[in-house]
Amino acid sequence: MMNRRTFSFLAAAVLALPALSFSQTASAQELRLLVHSSFSLPKPLLAQFETDAGIKLTVIKGGDAGEMLNKLILTRAQPIADVVFGLDNALVVKAQTANVLDPYSGAAGQRTAVAGLPSGVLAVDYGYVTLNYDRAWFAKSNLPLPKSLEELTQPAYRNLLVVENAATSSPGYAFMLATVAGLGEEPAFDWWARMRANGVKVAKGWSEAYNTEFSRNGGTRPLVVSYASSPAAEVFYSKEKITESPTASLFLKGGVFRQVESVALVKGGQQREAALRFVEFMRSAPVQEALQTSMWMFAAEPRTNRPEVLRHAVEPTVFDTPTPEAIAAKGADWVDRWTKVVLK
Repeated sequence: MMNRRTFSFLAAAVLALPALSFSQTASAQELRLLVHSSFSLPKPLLAQFETDAGIKLTVIKGGDAGEMLNKLILTRAQPIADVVFGLDNALVVKAQTANVLDPYSGAAGQRTAVAGLPSGVLAVDYGYVTLNYDRAWFAKSNLPLPKSLEELTQPAYRNLLVVENAATSSPGYAFMLATVAGLGEEPAFDWWARMRANGVKVAKGWSEAYNTEFSRNGGTRPLVVSYASSPAAEVFYSKEKITESPTASLFLKGGVFRQVESVALVKGGQQREAALRFVEFMRSAPVQEALQTSMWMFAAEPRTNRPEVLRHAVEPTVFDTPTPEAIAAKGADWVDRWTKVVLK
């Protein structure tokens, strides 16, 4: 249904990845765009940008957002890209601290975004990592939906939840961050310990969790960590015409993370004029409208028209997201602790 982001916190692991050559250099008429593996915009839109800018756009898939950042850090002496899309609020401060980005202050940056980021990078889209549930499974079982994360530790919900590994998956990491922000650090890891005892299953990444373990797709787990937009994508990609999604989101305290993605200038990158144009392009109306059903995120530009199918993507009114500064300072330690509590 959707290809979601996976990542590693180990910069050394990047060295084993063949997807990107660290020695890649740009031609005189080439703008190098580094993106995560879930980047997807209609080809005609990208072709129109090339025509308008008078330049060839080379899209470099750099893995997930964490892998992209590691590559930017490892290659900052000879930048592999001129502009980067997909660094989110869990990574932006780390990128700025590592001095791999140049600040951006163009026209789009002067406009208020629905969901913002630290100054110097431009918010493009946002979404929510949260629990999804299988409507049919719960209707058949007569088990009430949990009203809190605490209820999930009860015997009635044993072996019902699948999550992604916080050390290898972007939604897994985001969900862990939400538990820390919403419950408090000590209560969060106590909750994770009790969830381990209650049979929580850990998948490597989103695809395995959603497409294999989730009961909606033939698995045994009727609760999965996914996105608030996933129910809308279920309707959009359904082979049969349906008016109601077979899944829905469950917004629980400590279980909702708002992810905001950016586009940014790479420090030392070439083709600066074209790079500036691309940053503005990502907040243009055609792109903001298209990304909603190509990357299944909400548009950062206010008053962007929403497609009808997004009525199935309910936005939560409350979410629990640590500040970018807190994530940069403690995120790696929280992952280490999560790994010890849940996996070892």
